[in-house]
Amino acid sequence: MKVKIVNHSPYPCPAYATELSAGVDLRAHMEESILLNPLQRAVVPTGLYIALPAGFEAQVRPRSGLAAKHGITVLNTPGTIDADYRGEIRVILVNLSDQPFEIVPGERIAQMVIARHEQVSWEEVDELDSTERGAGGFGSTGKK
Repeated sequence: MKVKIVNHSPYPCPAYATELSAGVDLRAHMEESILLNPLQRAVVPTGLYIALPAGFEAQVRPRSGLAAKHGITVLNTPGTIDADYRGEIRVILVNLSDQPFEIVPGERIAQMVIARHEQVSWEEVDELDSTERGAGGFGSTGKK
């Protein structure tokens, strides 16, 4: 599938790192570094603009290395980019560690996965069919 992209950053367009990668890395596009203190968040620009076809979304997700090593994650994960959005892709990062973290220009800050989705039409009813699980949630199936 081809997706149109405008790249206003000096970095290459996002690419898959391996043959079976699901996501592409997004890079920070800014003139100066950002110091992200503990529990602080920042909206980080990427310089990228995309036009997805109908029926697809882009999901912005954390990079596992940044999360595991530094406590840096995407605050609204997964962030959704709708097919009709034409603005710059920006990433909301948060520092969940107890140490400051410096985001430098060009750093890989998140990953983006393109996914197919469906829209539904609601059918209002008075009650739902029953299941074995029923209304049980939030750990109701036990810890195994």
